[in-house]
Amino acid sequence: MFRYALRRIAEAVPTTIGILVLSFLLFNVVGGSPAEVILGKNATAESIAAFNHKYGYDKPLVVGEKGSRLDSQFFNFMFDLAKGDFGISTEYDEPVASVLARGVGPSLSLTVPILVGGTVIALSLALLCAAFRGGRVDNAVLVGSTVLMSVNYVVWILAGQYFLSYKAGLFPVWGYESAAYLALPVLIGVFSSLGPDVRFYRAAVLDEINKPYVRTAQSKGLSRARILLVHVLRNSLIPVSTYISLSIPFLFTGSLMLETFFGIPGLGSVSINAIHSSDMAVVRAVVVLGALLYQVVNMLTDLLYAWLDPRVRLG
Repeated sequence: MFRYALRRIAEAVPTTIGILVLSFLLFNVVGGSPAEVILGKNATAESIAAFNHKYGYDKPLVVGEKGSRLDSQFFNFMFDLAKGDFGISTEYDEPVASVLARGVGPSLSLTVPILVGGTVIALSLALLCAAFRGGRVDNAVLVGSTVLMSVNYVVWILAGQYFLSYKAGLFPVWGYESAAYLALPVLIGVFSSLGPDVRFYRAAVLDEINKPYVRTAQSKGLSRARILLVHVLRNSLIPVSTYISLSIPFLFTGSLMLETFFGIPGLGSVSINAIHSSDMAVVRAVVVLGALLYQVVNMLTDLLYAWLDPRVRLG
């Protein structure tokens, strides 16, 4: 496993370089002049020159002048990232790392309970469907999950705010002052995710139900609960872990919709504000971090396969 991990890290190096080069091209070349975007088309030549000098946009794009060829926008971008420096936010006039650090806590306090709570409830319902497959419970859960999938995410948010906050007064509707302000968005996040999650987990569990080892366990007299919770659940964890791993990078980048509608100052809200204010340094940092996190999680998930199922061999 150690050799496999080293090989995956080596394979991730060119992918990471490609991500960084693509991010540089998107935000420094394709996007046009940041000074004109932020200051406006009516900005004077002096103000544009001062802006470009402050943020380093007056330097050559890729290769610097003779004697200082590495003093260019591209190489400075790469060297700064190696030091953990994502540049300066044009909106807040402070390091991007500081802006992102303020948003990580609120985002995780929202997204982690949604992921954990949604996974536990959806997996429990999937096992319940498998235990009574083809019966009324199974059909009821399937119909309910289909209804949840058919309703737009924004509808759940607006309905929750109107009925549970405005009408019933059960939850605060806006802000981030205590855990009570997270209760409603977490509830909506868990509830709205149950539709696709239950159907996926149900399919993964049912794929194991009909395998020979289940019939062997039944012939030995094991109870239905023990077969489901000990044998079937463990063997279903590979597709489940793959499904969950796709959501983990978004734990750190935040939930755009929930943070925007409920006034939670997480990375999702920071990203939206950065897009509206053309703060490309912050947007670029979120894109780069999301891509790098996806690579790390993908590698860790592959290693998790071998731990969950000894039959998996990391060649």
